[in-house]
Amino acid sequence: MRVDDRIPDELRPLIINRHFTKYAPGSVLIQAGNTKVICTASVEESVPPHIKNTGEGWVTAEYSLLPSSTPVRVPRESVRGKVGGRTHEIQRLIGRSLRSVMDLALLKERTIWIDCDVIQADGGTRTAAITGSYVALMDAIRWLKSKDLIKENPVVNSVAAVSVGVVNGVVLLDLCYAEDAAAQVDMNVVMTGDGKFIELQGTGEEYAFDDEQLAAMLRMAKKGISEIVEIQKKALEIPG
Repeated sequence: MRVDDRIPDELRPLIINRHFTKYAPGSVLIQAGNTKVICTASVEESVPPHIKNTGEGWVTAEYSLLPSSTPVRVPRESVRGKVGGRTHEIQRLIGRSLRSVMDLALLKERTIWIDCDVIQADGGTRTAAITGSYVALMDAIRWLKSKDLIKENPVVNSVAAVSVGVVNGVVLLDLCYAEDAAAQVDMNVVMTGDGKFIELQGTGEEYAFDDEQLAAMLRMAKKGISEIVEIQKKALEIPG
């Protein structure tokens, strides 16, 4: 059995609480086991210089670990004066994942900012952030439509993410921190709601994995994401 008594292909309990804050058009508290992330979607009526006057919009993300989100306090990166490499990587991953399921021309020349603040970290913070950000994004799109700022929904597919890995030679789904720290292989998988891959991030830690293990991890990730997609639909009140 695993440290939290799950079977190998079982997700942690996943809860998506919409409208978590008052002011953002989209806001979500997502809980994946003991990992908790606040994802908000805000609308800005401008775009970055590189797409100005193209008629297209933009979606981008910021990510942070709040100081008390881990057992040892994490200093705020704004105080340190620079954003770390891990944070940059995760921010870019979240932004890429959301843009991959959007027709940005339908958004017009405006930016949706996704802010992901980890308030409690127990593994899988980036995958929870992607999963929750999609729900926050959808609420922001609904807000734009309600204001007649856009006519069509620019989100053409859903997106969700999950971790998989090899721990003590066993393929596991949705790793908590203790499993992630002990993993021989750690992989993050981002997929669309109809089962296509957006991004794979897989690394062996003093360990090399073979085709069979890779195939097993991808199968398990697809199973987990299909379950996550149904939870997203239920949260958004989208018919199955």
